[in-house]
Amino acid sequence: MTTLRNVILAGLGLLPASLVLAGPSLAGAVEKQPLNLHAIGMFFVFVLGTLLITWWAARQTHSTSDFYTAGGGITGFQNGLAIAGDYMSAATLLGLSSLVFAKGYDGFIYTIGFFVGWPIITFLMAERLRNLGRYTFADIVSYRLDQNKVRIFAAFGSLTVVCCYLIVQMVGAGQLIKLLFGLDYPVAVVIVGALMLVYVIFGGMIATTWVQIIKAVLLLAGGTTLAVMAMSQFDFSYEMLATKAIEAHASGWNIMGPGAMLADPINTASMSLGLVFGIAGLPHILMRFFTVPNAKEARKSVFYATGFIGFFFLVVCTLGFAAMVIIGTDPQYYVNGQVGGTLIGGGNMVAMHLAKAVGGNLFFGFLSAVAFATILAVVSGLALAGASAISHDLYATVLKKGKATEKQEMRVTRMATVGLGIIAILLGILFEKMNVAFLVGLTFGIAASTNFPVLIMAMYWKGLTTKGAILGGFAGLICALVLVILSPAVWVTVLGHAKAIFPYDHPALFSMPLAFLVIVVVSKLDRSVRADNERDAYADQFVRAQTGLGAASASSH
Repeated sequence: MTTLRNVILAGLGLLPASLVLAGPSLAGAVEKQPLNLHAIGMFFVFVLGTLLITWWAARQTHSTSDFYTAGGGITGFQNGLAIAGDYMSAATLLGLSSLVFAKGYDGFIYTIGFFVGWPIITFLMAERLRNLGRYTFADIVSYRLDQNKVRIFAAFGSLTVVCCYLIVQMVGAGQLIKLLFGLDYPVAVVIVGALMLVYVIFGGMIATTWVQIIKAVLLLAGGTTLAVMAMSQFDFSYEMLATKAIEAHASGWNIMGPGAMLADPINTASMSLGLVFGIAGLPHILMRFFTVPNAKEARKSVFYATGFIGFFFLVVCTLGFAAMVIIGTDPQYYVNGQVGGTLIGGGNMVAMHLAKAVGGNLFFGFLSAVAFATILAVVSGLALAGASAISHDLYATVLKKGKATEKQEMRVTRMATVGLGIIAILLGILFEKMNVAFLVGLTFGIAASTNFPVLIMAMYWKGLTTKGAILGGFAGLICALVLVILSPAVWVTVLGHAKAIFPYDHPALFSMPLAFLVIVVVSKLDRSVRADNERDAYADQFVRAQTGLGAASASSH
């Protein structure tokens, strides 16, 4: 029986400890493993399907509007699914399920933090985003402010957030491909990067949207099926699941209450702020509001997205607790068969192991393929957001003063995509050993400190001036980045120092209030003629934000 198990494991291509995400690598040579043909066959079917969508989308993409926003022709329901697909990334399925598996209730709290930000977007931002913007969130901020200066800041802010979020997806995808194919981690990351480039360069937003919609449906279906199959082993009783999880986990009863992860109130508050407000500063999420025809559809898309995301988060938490019992007590899923040691494939692969345990090779292949499609779709959306910041904000508007042809802008977009792809690959390799859900938390903290304060003040505060927006935004960005680099997550884990200079993992509690403070103080002190004109222009902006008059095309500013 043991031999049979070993053969099955080998067939999965489950690699040893160089893959391990949550702990140090183990030394020793590794033999090449035979491949799981069911899983790989399923995987290639998915990849081929998404490439066909890209080919179709490339034939539909005729203008910059098609490329950036799918020509504004996506319905609220379709966009809701696409947003859900964008948001239910590698961090959700792989990272959050692994976090619940490892930390119990702490992981559940983390999940709630990811969800709470959606009402803010629903009630405060969705309608105004659609009415004021065209391609990027910089369109909104620069509506009444200095176009060039604001777009330079917005491009820096967007690119920083995009690069941080790309790390998350590349790590998740690299681990997944390594687990499935038995490839070295750097090779796996390069493959992901190459496929992403194909999606974005040829298909643009149309391809990205439809891949996101399809994979959102498949992810919801696959995750729900996995949860049902796992819960069938507990007679569909959450009480039985909780009892057995407590028995199986090393921490016992402690997994049902706040633990070490939330022990520090300052760290917890900082993390919560980042998760709640960070979502409203993610460029690839904000871009999705420009793909719908009007503000009504923008509101509908958030409504649908919130429902799908909320449901999936509950599914993921169920998977985490079920895995404690099913995976946590089975030696075949651990390196050298040591229960409680290092998981084969790394700490982020809990959901994949669970799929293998309850559904066999075929279901494992299906979920691997869906997870990979998920990552590719999110990475494509991110690359598109980053590339549009470079081509639309910096090149077309700042450098060319709005005189760039569509052909020139598209060429710069594709060059920027290639550059971002290379950066993503390098960063993905560097951050191999980090939990992907945790990395998302850091990214959200940076977004909450950089883009969100400027965006919300531009929409709602008459007194905002260009100087206030620029200095406040850069203050938040620099402060967040410095604190992240000096935190235990980077200073100790990635850079290898003995002790962190900044004791907290999340920056938002310090960097976000700083951004708002600088915005308000500098704007109040700015008495220039330009600043007075910007304050006066708020009335026109308010009318357009409420009515959508003139929103069909880009404003002339």
